[in-house]
Amino acid sequence: MTTGSPWFRDTNEPEPEPIPADPYGVPSPYREPAPAAYPYPEQAAYPEPQQAQQPYQDPAQTYQQPPQTYGQPPQTYGQPAQTYRGPEPEPVYEAPYAPAYDASAEAPRQDAPTPPYEPYEAPEAPRAPRPSRRRPSDDTAVLEAVEALPGTDTGTGTGSVPGSAAEPLPGPGRAERRRAAKGGSRGKSRRGGPTATPGGATGGTPGGAQPAAPLSRVEARRAARAAKDSVGVIASRAVGELFITFGVVMLLFVTYQLWWTNVLAGQETDRAKEQIEDTWANDDGAGDDSKPGAFEPGEGFAIMYIPKLDVVVPVAEGINKAKVLDKGMVGHYAEGSLKTAMPSDKQGNFAVAGHRNTHGEPFRYINRLQPGDPIVVETRTAYYTYEMASILPQTAPSNVSVIEPVPKGSGFTEPGRFITLTTCTPEFTSTYRMIVWGRLVEERPRSQGKPKALVG
Repeated sequence: MTTGSPWFRDTNEPEPEPIPADPYGVPSPYREPAPAAYPYPEQAAYPEPQQAQQPYQDPAQTYQQPPQTYGQPPQTYGQPAQTYRGPEPEPVYEAPYAPAYDASAEAPRQDAPTPPYEPYEAPEAPRAPRPSRRRPSDDTAVLEAVEALPGTDTGTGTGSVPGSAAEPLPGPGRAERRRAAKGGSRGKSRRGGPTATPGGATGGTPGGAQPAAPLSRVEARRAARAAKDSVGVIASRAVGELFITFGVVMLLFVTYQLWWTNVLAGQETDRAKEQIEDTWANDDGAGDDSKPGAFEPGEGFAIMYIPKLDVVVPVAEGINKAKVLDKGMVGHYAEGSLKTAMPSDKQGNFAVAGHRNTHGEPFRYINRLQPGDPIVVETRTAYYTYEMASILPQTAPSNVSVIEPVPKGSGFTEPGRFITLTTCTPEFTSTYRMIVWGRLVEERPRSQGKPKALVG
């Protein structure tokens, strides 16, 4: 079968649409369809103009079929041949001018046009900072300020590449690290479990275990009870605080006894000495201090001097601890069975007592006295000078024979005018008594001036 015939039509081609008949002999593209009727009466006065008559065509003439193009429908007789043009091609838009060049090359390529501007120069790659050669020391923990290079991100630390984005470091933030460093209860969550960090770590450790599941109400109560201190811990703390308080009180008491009582006793003895001297200055000499009971308990009546020990202390009547001894004065045994003679008596033992430690401690160093050392007692009328004779380092407090008119253990065998000094021993205790005896060697009226022991 011949396929080149213009009358041949392939079966795969679509059926051409028929051209409608033209009743007026005018091609349809140039004719408007006539209305079916005139909707308005005034339109009938203007009939449709008649079309021009077609010129006469001789039927004897032979009709020549115009050449058909493959793919075009067959033409009907009396219709002019139409040429199939096909679809209009889409317009082609040219791309804008873009000079071709290589950024890595120093000059543009030869086949590219010369741009109207200077060629692009790539920036110089930044250099990594040189490592410090200093030896590690204590100040290496301080961060040094490094000037940021162009195109780098100082937030990524050392070794960042220009143009690269800053990647966040894994692990907890600054607040979490501070809580972990402080420790204690801050490192735990409100439910008693470990604190979970944003990075998935537990307890502030990067890369640790996953955060624990929230505790139930019962588990939370158990954890709270377990976190509380036990009765034993509370009791031990109370006992410890009690011991600390007791130690502080004892320290204050010792300070009061060893230092502050001496300060108070010094003030009391100064006032008592001034009072005694004022009494002597205002006395007309009519009084007699040799009679028993001439002075009230606690009343000062004499002044004792121990030149070797640099002691000057008032002597008061009685040995009452609160009224006499604790005020820093020396007390005269003058009550009941312990009553002894006065310095002015022609015969007897003048016995006195005083503190060795605290409250002025007038007899602290009487153990240093040697035989022949003077002890002077000044009264309203005279100076009585005694010489140290013997010492008894230790005896019982109940041994009252040491203050008898002829004291036992002193070495005196006959009655005379003696002096006895008694104090506590060992130091800072009152377990035993120390005794020092002396013999009268001179009685000098005050009108004749001071004795040689005080003048020298």
